[in-house]
Amino acid sequence: MDYRAQLKDKKKIVIKIGSSSLMHEETGLVNFRRMEQLVRIICDLKNQDKDVILVSSGAIAVGRQTLKLNYKPKTVSLKQACASVGQAQLMMMYQKLFMEYNHLAAQVLLTFDAITNDERRQNAQNALNEILQQGIIPIVNENDTVATEEIEFGDNDTLSAIVAHLIHADLLIILSDIDGLYTDDPHKNPDAKKLSVVEEINEKIDGMAKDAISMYGTGGMSTKISAARIATDSGADMAILSAENLEVINQLIDGEDVGTLFIAHDSEAFDTFDFILNKGYKN
Repeated sequence: MDYRAQLKDKKKIVIKIGSSSLMHEETGLVNFRRMEQLVRIICDLKNQDKDVILVSSGAIAVGRQTLKLNYKPKTVSLKQACASVGQAQLMMMYQKLFMEYNHLAAQVLLTFDAITNDERRQNAQNALNEILQQGIIPIVNENDTVATEEIEFGDNDTLSAIVAHLIHADLLIILSDIDGLYTDDPHKNPDAKKLSVVEEINEKIDGMAKDAISMYGTGGMSTKISAARIATDSGADMAILSAENLEVINQLIDGEDVGTLFIAHDSEAFDTFDFILNKGYKN
């Protein structure tokens, strides 16, 4: 089966971008060219009558920049302070860029307990669906200002997969500093091969996930595999793509062989929120 040929028909797409992809590695400052390219591509997808949800990290990193911190904050309180400053600025940047392309964006901040509580989860689901129905692009992030270690997702790979589950998305795109899943670490092993398609996530696939935490991000490949498990078992395909050139998003939708594509296989036996509550997403 030509799985990639079907991607052009996807109607509800979640796109996740991490802090390391939004910041210049050398300076820790915002990469406006990449941010503008991302917004332009999302608006073009909207113009094709697709619903798009952006899950964006970056609040803490932008806050660090504003507070002139040249190190990654370790304490929860300092992370919260950075997030409280950075989240508003990040949304201001996104709002301005989306308005240039005649589209509206809405901020949605979620916490772990809001997702694992039945009533709050339903409220979040209703809000996201209403925002989409109004033709608005939701920009989702974890509410780092109030999250603590006990009630945090820990990474937006997981959050993006949960959002895909909540809104019944048919495609999740995770933008990363690597262009897919490899048989081994390509930085260390020149013979490592990139997988084009993963039809089943098994122990062999789990074993290929080797974490590499950047200065600005929090997730590694293992969190992406866990996100793939949530997304594919919820009925959504998932792709890992390089954020180096975001035109790769259009190439994916056009059916080109880019990144690694994980194939959906809606599983009635898989309970997403039991998986989350039992920390099954943390390898």
